[in-house]
Amino acid sequence: MNRTIPLILAVALFMEQMDSTVIATSLPAIAADIGTSPITLKLALTSYFVALAIFIPVSGWMADRFGAKRVFRIAIVVFMLGSLACAMAGSLGAFVAARFLQGMGGAMMTPVGRLVLVRSTQRSQLVSAMAWLTVPALIGPLIGPPVGGFITTFFTWHWIFLINIPIGLLGVIVSGYVLPDMPPSPVARIDWTGFFLSALAAAGVVFGLSVVSMPALPPIIGVTTLALGIAAAVLYVRHARRIATPILDLRLFDNPAPRIAILSGTIFRIGIGAVPFLLPLMFQLGFGLSPFESGMLTFASALGAIALKFVATTALRLAGFRNVLIFATIAGALLMGANAFFTPATPYWVIIAVLVAAGFTRSLFFTSNNALVFAEIDDRQASQATAIASVAQQISIAMGVAFAGMMLEAHHVLTGEPTGLAAFGPAFIGVALLAGCAVLPILWLSPDAGLTVSGHVRKKLPPQESPHSVD
Repeated sequence: MNRTIPLILAVALFMEQMDSTVIATSLPAIAADIGTSPITLKLALTSYFVALAIFIPVSGWMADRFGAKRVFRIAIVVFMLGSLACAMAGSLGAFVAARFLQGMGGAMMTPVGRLVLVRSTQRSQLVSAMAWLTVPALIGPLIGPPVGGFITTFFTWHWIFLINIPIGLLGVIVSGYVLPDMPPSPVARIDWTGFFLSALAAAGVVFGLSVVSMPALPPIIGVTTLALGIAAAVLYVRHARRIATPILDLRLFDNPAPRIAILSGTIFRIGIGAVPFLLPLMFQLGFGLSPFESGMLTFASALGAIALKFVATTALRLAGFRNVLIFATIAGALLMGANAFFTPATPYWVIIAVLVAAGFTRSLFFTSNNALVFAEIDDRQASQATAIASVAQQISIAMGVAFAGMMLEAHHVLTGEPTGLAAFGPAFIGVALLAGCAVLPILWLSPDAGLTVSGHVRKKLPPQESPHSVD
């Protein structure tokens, strides 16, 4: 396998993933500089995810219409322009708009980058390629907080965005030489009604959940927007069933492999979305650690994620998608629940060991899950699969943060106590139980699913003679 292709794509995705989390650590400094409050500035976080939710559905059509390689390179340029606008922003409105522009670039970078990988990689090598692509995307959110704290402490917050410029320029130039040419393919006219409904549905759900979990605005706005998003989703499903070429073709779910992969991945990712929100808060509010110390502890998960790429292909070849996903789901949920038993007296080596194991199982799940999405579909369906899977990913992450916030708020309401160490135990248990439910759809997965991708060969028992046979 040509590892250069997934590594180039992974660098772009790493830049996007890290940038979406690094800003959280620097919100107080940015807010003070542009004259607003950190809570109000969380609207900038929300605007980024709303832009992702709006433009991801059209990414597959854009890649087919104009060529996946061209769209991927343009997306990096848009992300760079958004980064530059963020660094130059001097007001809340300008910063929120700049983050929205960044989100437009990110909406094309992630799904189109995955589409480039799928179309340029043989199915038998897809798991190994996905491992190279998945690891940097998992590491980005983990190192975001310590990197953000370091840059903000020793430099200025502007460099959080300015460092994207040389990285992006290098990505545009190198990808132009290395990525294979992918000419446009004939596509139907864009489904504008579907685009409007899907954008309203995804943006409404993401924005509504973000406002409910991060009350920068009155909760009633979040609830109303969430209801509007759900209503738009229902209308989109009715619309997609009536036309031949919807912008998100839900007929993909007629195939059990991508249907089970996306459903189980969405459920499991809710838990994954909650952990980066809960763990730093517990270390800082419950243990009294500084943001930098907390970030260095959570970074331990990255070590497990890196280790995964050396065993993912072998694990799937030996056990197959179904068994590997069942193991990764159960082990991952148990390790999420283990966070509930951490105390300030817990030795750091124990915490690090649990987080490393959690990073390994999380990476094993998503490498296998992402490969399964494409294991039994052709290249014509790949653009639809990337768009649908990416929309589900953004919604599930928003649901994870909202669920974690509601668990902490529920403890406060029931006990009357401020959020402290005691609030995190029930929250982690709830998150673990929810993530464990991802195993239910996987149980319906055929043991033979994705054999051409995993390379797994089932052992067949020799036929037994009937006890009534005659010699």
